[in-house]
Amino acid sequence: MRQDEGADAALAKMGYTAELPRHLSMLSVLGLSFAIIAAPYGLSTTFYISLTDGQSVTVLWGWVLVSLISLCIAASLAEICAVYPTAGGVYYWSAMLCTKKYAPIASWITGWLTLVGNWTVTTSINFGGAQLILSAITLWREDYVPNAYQTVLMYWAVMLVSMLVNIFASKHLDLFNKCCIYWTSSSVLIIMVTVLVMAPSKRSAEFVFANYDASASGWAPGWAFFVGLLQAAYTLTGYGMVAAMCEEVQHPEREVPKAMVLSVAAAAVTGLFFLIPILFVLPDIPTLLGVPSNQPVGLLFKTVTGSAAGGFGLLFLILGVMFFAGVGALTAASRCTYAFARDGAIPGSRFWSKVDKRLDVPLGGIFLSTLVDCLLGIIYFGSTAAFNSFTGVATICLSTSYGLPILISVVRGRKMVKHSSFSLGKFGFAINVLTLGWISLAILLFCMPVALPVTPASMNYASVVFAGFASISVLWYFIRGRKSFSGPPVQSDMPPEDVGVVAGRTVTGENDSPAMGGEEKSAVLEGYEGMSPKSI
Repeated sequence: MRQDEGADAALAKMGYTAELPRHLSMLSVLGLSFAIIAAPYGLSTTFYISLTDGQSVTVLWGWVLVSLISLCIAASLAEICAVYPTAGGVYYWSAMLCTKKYAPIASWITGWLTLVGNWTVTTSINFGGAQLILSAITLWREDYVPNAYQTVLMYWAVMLVSMLVNIFASKHLDLFNKCCIYWTSSSVLIIMVTVLVMAPSKRSAEFVFANYDASASGWAPGWAFFVGLLQAAYTLTGYGMVAAMCEEVQHPEREVPKAMVLSVAAAAVTGLFFLIPILFVLPDIPTLLGVPSNQPVGLLFKTVTGSAAGGFGLLFLILGVMFFAGVGALTAASRCTYAFARDGAIPGSRFWSKVDKRLDVPLGGIFLSTLVDCLLGIIYFGSTAAFNSFTGVATICLSTSYGLPILISVVRGRKMVKHSSFSLGKFGFAINVLTLGWISLAILLFCMPVALPVTPASMNYASVVFAGFASISVLWYFIRGRKSFSGPPVQSDMPPEDVGVVAGRTVTGENDSPAMGGEEKSAVLEGYEGMSPKSI
């Protein structure tokens, strides 16, 4: 049952009819973002990257550096989201911040980047989870090496579970997302205490905070540090995806921006509490890097606790975090797919934009996201470094999609966000420019292989996956997009007070008077007079 008529009216002014129930709270969206980031899980599955490219300094200080940068990016996006709270997210923002002439192409490029980013981050989370599940077998059978078929089949099984939860348990996502916060926090606490108490020996503080050894990478020592930042950058990518949930949240112009920023801050602290104890009890590094699946965390836990059962107990906690992350990522990806499809930007949009009224979920978006992710898993048959490719392309696409609306805002003098209820004030320009500089560097860094020399099997195919989706996007644009795609239904050079949500301005529907004032209802503005919202 809808409880926020103001948010629905705001959505109508932005050109859309509200179709999804607003049953999520700020804590739930925070939980969703926290689930997608999944700091303990993301850091565990990519641990081999930073161990190869610098060890402790890259692991710990790389996390701190990327956390600070991610806070800047999240704050930049939150400032825009507070003005335009719609499931279209960065895709919609690029169009609205841009001039009318370039709005369609800006939204097309941003939309495809965020769509591919959503799909590949879901793939990387669930594929890494499949590898982690199979790595549990090696705790008892050290000679076990899962083959490609076993890995891909396990991945498809994980994807199937995520899809079923999203379809049939959608009414419980609010509770599900809140549970994620408690599970992740308690898991980190249990792991921290257990490893510190049970470890037979501990590393020195100098090793934990100052050891730097990139000899295993083959890269120049300084450059290896930056390549190793993929661990932290990949883990801290999902915060912007929750903008896709704006149409299922009450007071989204207030709650979603807060959830974006708070989730990054919470993940940063959680990551530190997870990483520092792990570094203090770190076993022999060459042994960890010799694990065939590139998932050494299970062996790490087994070595520290002294038993396979103890190792699996701690690994099970990480797998629980993975479950929340996989479901949450597919939730966000399906909403992103639904939002982009309803504007006709995806082949077969009529089907993928359908909302099942009985289940209250974008069923087409869930099916397409799951199908694409399952097909991406086939890449593993040709490259054992497929997981690295998925993490790289997810980080590149999401980072670039976050950067485009920020770039447009900066180029246009930030005039469209000057009245945002989540304003960055006088620091906004500097914060925006810093984020753009990092994103430009990230595009280059995360196409790099983790280590040299490179073989066809160990190559980072992020650029190939990226090029493949880019080709589909360009081809579809020339087939249909340039003729029929006009971007989001509301496009203009008007100030945001005529289209989006601005602090201090209120409206609840088409017939409201601006004189009603901010005391009567939360959030929303006057928009195009006489314009009928676009129905799906």
